[in-house]
Amino acid sequence: MKAQDSLSELNFLVEEAPEGGFTARALGESIFTETDGVASLYDKVRHAVRCHFEEGQVPKVIRLHFVREEVITA
Repeated sequence: MKAQDSLSELNFLVEEAPEGGFTARALGESIFTETDGVASLYDKVRHAVRCHFEEGQVPKVIRLHFVREEVITA
């Protein structure tokens, strides 16, 4: 990625995993991570983003969109 192409913001879709914990998937980039709880989610996402981008190219803002599915009876 060239310097002028750096992102100012990166969005993640965060979902509860069927086996427990959470998964986080970047929108528009090939970045994915998973964790057992919200407490470690922020560190895991930051680490995954830093590993994906070269130094100086890391987005300034990481936005997490939490999606929760609920089933109710009719």
